Amino acid sequence: MSALKAELVALIRDEGPLTISRYMALCLGHPRHGYYMTRDPFGADGDFTTAPEISQMFGELIGLWAANVWRAMGSPGNVRLVELGPGRGTLMADMLRAAKVLPGFREALSVHLVETSPVLRAAQGQVLAGKVLFGRAGPLWHDRIETALDGPVIVVANEFLDALPLDQFVMTADGWRERLVGLDEQGELAFGLAGEAAGVEPRPARAPIPDPSRQQAGEREPVVPIGSVLEHPQAALDVVSSIAGHLGRQDGAALFIDYGSTRSGFGDTLQAMRKHAFIGPLAEPGEADLTVHVDFAKMAQAGLRAGAACHGPATQRDFLLALGLAERAEALRSRATPEQAASIAAAAARLTDPSATGMGHLFKVLALSHPGLPPLPGFDLHRLPEQG
Repeated sequence: MSALKAELVALIRDEGPLTISRYMALCLGHPRHGYYMTRDPFGADGDFTTAPEISQMFGELIGLWAANVWRAMGSPGNVRLVELGPGRGTLMADMLRAAKVLPGFREALSVHLVETSPVLRAAQGQVLAGKVLFGRAGPLWHDRIETALDGPVIVVANEFLDALPLDQFVMTADGWRERLVGLDEQGELAFGLAGEAAGVEPRPARAPIPDPSRQQAGEREPVVPIGSVLEHPQAALDVVSSIAGHLGRQDGAALFIDYGSTRSGFGDTLQAMRKHAFIGPLAEPGEADLTVHVDFAKMAQAGLRAGAACHGPATQRDFLLALGLAERAEALRSRATPEQAASIAAAAARLTDPSATGMGHLFKVLALSHPGLPPLPGFDLHRLPEQG
């Protein structure tokens, strides 16, 4: 039994079943045994691969997007480029390299990274060493998003919202009940519902269970089948609302890229991955990545309510192609070896794969901005400046 699993079992025996959000938070962020606190999970030797690790083209196009947004903001002399969950720093390094295309942009930037993992902070520092010193200190790290937001900002979050804890509710014959993590008769971690036996009797509900039936069903009668699962991503909604509120008061834009849906609905999307393969979410707490699919409809609504303008969501395929991915790939291939050209073509195809489980379709892109900004690149079929 892993150290974290032993702690979770003891915690459940002492306090009762855990909410899904608390279970996720402990698995990912426990100060000693949390998944992200103890390892670099990226790449072939890790548990999963993100778009910036697949190809430099991804980060370069995002960097050009940010530069174009800065120009639309009126080219302010000081702007914070903020990345949430920067991984190894690969995306930021590629963004900064591409940012040189627009004179004055890099010199106007200060780079701010929201990262709680000491392991990943060290990796980011190595990758970005010497790349962000333009007469100012950087990069600067933050434990909280709120401290990174100050004045005009451009925020980028690639595969960040999917790792934020959420709660789940299940429709039963008696109405909605919260899904919990408790213990089975053998003392193993097991899912259960509030009010049911799950090792020990649960504590009273922390808050009223939402009744989403009419909102989710739209114009139809709110008939929700027994067993339907509702996910309530409060942490992600809080992040989006906080950033959108800042954008509404100040200036700038935020870009969220993640896997998820453009429509709200029902379903259990909690998943765990280890060594590039899916495993049960309760199988190896602290040793596997835990994520959920992002409800982009809810995120857009939260951004609008907080005072920002909303762009998208679009599929990653449409977004990257609108930014000029095909042209950038062709430019790189024209001066590459045959082996390199094949690798570039394969990377572009993977990023824009339109199949049901491909990155081009499964991943969505949502942008929020100050209401005074014009339509943003990638959402209005606007092409960015060609990169050399």
